Amino acid sequence: MSSNELQNIVVVGSGNVAEAIALACHDCPTLSLRQVVARNVERASHIASMAECDWCANLANAADADLYIIAVSDRAVEEVASSLRCKEGSVVVHTAGSISRDAIPNQRRGVMYPFQTFTKGRRIDFSRVPLFIEGCDEQTTLQIEQVARTLSRNVWRATSDCRRDIHLTGVLACNFVNALYGMAADYLTERQGLPFDVLRPLIEETASKAIDATHPSMVQTGPAVRGDKEVSNRHQQMLRNDERKELIYKLLTEYIWETSKKTL
Repeated sequence: MSSNELQNIVVVGSGNVAEAIALACHDCPTLSLRQVVARNVERASHIASMAECDWCANLANAADADLYIIAVSDRAVEEVASSLRCKEGSVVVHTAGSISRDAIPNQRRGVMYPFQTFTKGRRIDFSRVPLFIEGCDEQTTLQIEQVARTLSRNVWRATSDCRRDIHLTGVLACNFVNALYGMAADYLTERQGLPFDVLRPLIEETASKAIDATHPSMVQTGPAVRGDKEVSNRHQQMLRNDERKELIYKLLTEYIWETSKKTL
């Protein structure tokens, strides 16, 4: 192994991101996944079984590795990093989008942030996942970047400020949109007894159009774009029994109308 390579990997965590990264490392022939470390014994053993590697539940008993990838919740990064036993001279990174690299106390530290939504038991093509990386110095950054490029074809360098902005856009484009899917599904079921399946073709086409377009605003449709206040007002009346949903509808209608005027 070249002195510039980080080949032996330990993944720390037992959540959705840890599972995805462990499996991606396992699938990469140039990397060696040594261990999964997680306090959740059941999840640690399960992920290790899928990734065909060792596991342990004690951060102080982590195996020797060139790179430790801490894939835990944002609020747990600093605590876990402080408790993790690392081989001297190794690199430690976390995967959080909104946390500084300095949450890790190790001298050689950085970030490898996968910009994707992950779900337990759901395999995705990790080679397409954008990875935003940062290191504490140029040598460390190059080493992290080398590992990132073995896992994904889509690698970018990003500062903490940049990652925070990226993370915000992920919440808007994924978490908030998915919440609206759920709101629509619940309304349809509660009011008319219709299943979520009714919405699936609409969701698929909406996402497909946005991906194919130069910008999502170019394919925006609906009463707000047309300035159809009669329909919009009627919809708001239908939501009058839920003040929060009515406000969401009102604010989004106003946002779509204002932004669509710039593209029409």
